[in-house]
Amino acid sequence: MQPFAEHTLLLVAGSVLLDLIIGDPKWLPHPVVLFGKIIRKAERILNKGYWKKGKGMLLALCLPAAVFITAMFLLKWLYSIHCAAGLCAEVYLISTTMAIKGLKTAALEVYKPLAEGNLSKARKKLSEIVGRDTADLPSGEITRGAAETVAENTVDAIISPLVFAIVGGAPLALAYRAVNTLDSMVGYKNERYRDFGFGSARLDDLMNLLPARLCAFCMWAGSFFIRGMKRRNGWHITWRDAKKHPSPNSGWPEAMTAGLLGIQLGGRNTYSGAVSHRAKLGDAQTSLLPVHIKQSIQIMNGAWVVFLAIYLCLFMLRRI
Repeated sequence: MQPFAEHTLLLVAGSVLLDLIIGDPKWLPHPVVLFGKIIRKAERILNKGYWKKGKGMLLALCLPAAVFITAMFLLKWLYSIHCAAGLCAEVYLISTTMAIKGLKTAALEVYKPLAEGNLSKARKKLSEIVGRDTADLPSGEITRGAAETVAENTVDAIISPLVFAIVGGAPLALAYRAVNTLDSMVGYKNERYRDFGFGSARLDDLMNLLPARLCAFCMWAGSFFIRGMKRRNGWHITWRDAKKHPSPNSGWPEAMTAGLLGIQLGGRNTYSGAVSHRAKLGDAQTSLLPVHIKQSIQIMNGAWVVFLAIYLCLFMLRRI
């Protein structure tokens, strides 16, 4: 696949547009749902006995490889039938690896009741998109949870899929999504998954290494088109705090978001009653308010728009 070919540009533009229009409707088959079913079944079979780490690494390599090969042959067959059939299928498959509309909708579903003072509903909506306990969170912590989720998923659900789609079309974008799904399901450092999920977590870290840093830059560049952003603070906080995050990648978009908004992310979370302390990112120049959720969505949108603008500029330069 040629990263700067007209075909690739059409695929990327079409998939972004499709995601913005329809998102992830439940009536359409979604590859990630299938990935989840396969992972759950494989985990029940493999995550026991001896050599858990090795079996987990085998799954981390075999699932994305199988996804890549299956998608490649499926698309080759569809393109052989008719170019339009292959193109439409590939646009749809790439769109399933992204969640621009879904991420915005989920964050706004937390913001709306929170802004209205309905904390119980806001907590419930937040619990649908985060793994932490939300039952007793005050308003500021609800805001923090939503803002962190939007920032982190700007990489996982937007920038990374676009990068891999440009490099390798739908097959590579889907393979990335398989790795990301593995990490989200088994890549935990608890007793059950510490060994089995090791390979999935490390592979996800590796695949997001460049996109996470590119995302932070795109967030900063996009902030020039958003009122009230603290751009100088964004760079300062990102360079100072990104490395404090336990993930080698999540700290970049989260620290940039914290810096641009002048808020502090990270801190104390609880998971099924167990307390986890995350490094604090940013300086609390202002208290966490519901409006910061909407502003984090603006930063997210600015990031993918800048990313596409950079890609389009590179595409045009290659044509000169």
